Amino acid sequence: MTQPPENHPPALPDQPDAAATPAQGMVHRKTIKSYVLRTGRTTSGQTRALAELGGKFLQPYRPGAFEPSAAFGRTAPLILEIGFGMGEATAHIASVRPDDNFLCCEVHEPGVGALLKRIGEQQLHNIRILRHDAVEVIDHMLQPGTLQGVHIFFPDPWHKKRHNKRRLVQAPLISRLATRLAPGGYLHCATDWQPYAEQMLEVLGAEPLLANTADSYATRPDYRPLTKFENRGLRLGHGVWDIVFRRK
Repeated sequence: MTQPPENHPPALPDQPDAAATPAQGMVHRKTIKSYVLRTGRTTSGQTRALAELGGKFLQPYRPGAFEPSAAFGRTAPLILEIGFGMGEATAHIASVRPDDNFLCCEVHEPGVGALLKRIGEQQLHNIRILRHDAVEVIDHMLQPGTLQGVHIFFPDPWHKKRHNKRRLVQAPLISRLATRLAPGGYLHCATDWQPYAEQMLEVLGAEPLLANTADSYATRPDYRPLTKFENRGLRLGHGVWDIVFRRK
């Protein structure tokens, strides 16, 4: 597939954001970010959702220990999602897993507005959104062992070989995510680009704190829905790969 699916997460930009603090330990030529800023028009419905629901469901970026019980008003397993695009899959997963809390990072305003709109329409209460770089959220807000799961669905594949270094799923990020997972917690990645799937499998397989839940690629878990884009691609014979590892 050559176009991003509806729940397409952010990827890595060519240039670092001068206003942002580089994440410690992410050693690459340029500052690693979890997104690229994309253009897109925010609809009136998304704008209304931002105004009406943002105060309840948007979380501020504040370095220091994140308190899930304060943010969600309850104690429940915490799942981190890195990039949710327009929020279609996120809202579905939250609806079928009401006993879990979902902390979702996305900087694209139309996507944030779209997910807030879905939250209102579906009366969801177990989602909180951080409009901030997920790498900095991981580094400065999430304590070791606090996550029960991580979702990274359809990150930008950066198809050209010379751009592969911009891919989100690389060893430094996976290493820090592994430390944030509680024992038994899972890391679920999905992609529709086979070379990226192979890289994901290699990177996650090399992380000593993680173990594969399958011999190779995993069967798609029931909670992850097929998007319209994904269904269209499957009809055309394109593949989709799920990779699920667990914290030892």
